[in-house]
Amino acid sequence: MDFGKLSDISRVNFALPPDHPDTLPLLQQSGTYLKPQVHIGLPVWVNKAWVGKYYPAHMPEKESLLWYGKQFNTIELNSTHYHIPSPTTLDRWRNAVPQGFKFCPKFPQLISHEAALRSTQDVTAAFCEAIAGFEDKLGSSFLQLPPYFAPAQLPDLEAFLAFIPESIPITVELRHPDWFTDNVASLELFEVLEKYRVGTVLTDVAGRRDVLHMRLTTPSAMVRFVGNGLHPTDYTRIDDWVQRLKVWFENGLRQLYFFVHEPDNTLAPELETYLVEQLNKVCGFDLKPPKRFVQPVQGELF
Repeated sequence: MDFGKLSDISRVNFALPPDHPDTLPLLQQSGTYLKPQVHIGLPVWVNKAWVGKYYPAHMPEKESLLWYGKQFNTIELNSTHYHIPSPTTLDRWRNAVPQGFKFCPKFPQLISHEAALRSTQDVTAAFCEAIAGFEDKLGSSFLQLPPYFAPAQLPDLEAFLAFIPESIPITVELRHPDWFTDNVASLELFEVLEKYRVGTVLTDVAGRRDVLHMRLTTPSAMVRFVGNGLHPTDYTRIDDWVQRLKVWFENGLRQLYFFVHEPDNTLAPELETYLVEQLNKVCGFDLKPPKRFVQPVQGELF
């Protein structure tokens, strides 16, 4: 993810902002949840660097999703941003992963970027019908709006959300700075999202700390975390997130989607492993970290 990336992060204040004052009250309204659903994954399932490391050596690329599903329990499905998958493709994806796995498909750019949500009923209906084919493996879809989608377009967003079937969970990522600096715009936005039971994406990236607004509108959180090549701050930032998530879980957070990005995503599984280990330690979960494939050294058995 190129959005908000910086070549020099030495002056970035990575401290998490305090919770929005309405976040904990909203979670508390949902009541305590004994066993929240925790889904942690990456933005891709194909990466040659993982073969022989997190995937078996000499694995054919066409088996990437099969092995990804054995290591992670969700995927940020960015390919749907560029085209709507055919029923055959979607069936193949759904059947490649185990029960409990969740796909989180991104709305097509034709809807979000090119048309800016206007006059998109036909393509939106086609997309929703397609991803409904994931059945019980459909997680939260997410609508990523471009940096030029401003508060003046809130009526377009509300009309769009009203059109989405209730059976399609949806989370919205906003990037125009005025959504977060204009208090009136923020209030109106969050009221609309709560009205339609639509979640907010929390994006943790070096160059746009303003989009880390810490306002939940449903008892589900979606975090898109962008690391910096396993820089020491990647780990301290994860530590901070684990502490914040612990508070949210204690106050009623029912579901978490946490997607780990790294440059080229080569090192993303390492940071995901650290996140899982810390959540298990601090929150008392029993999440499975990805396992490394240890390749036998020639002659070691003799």
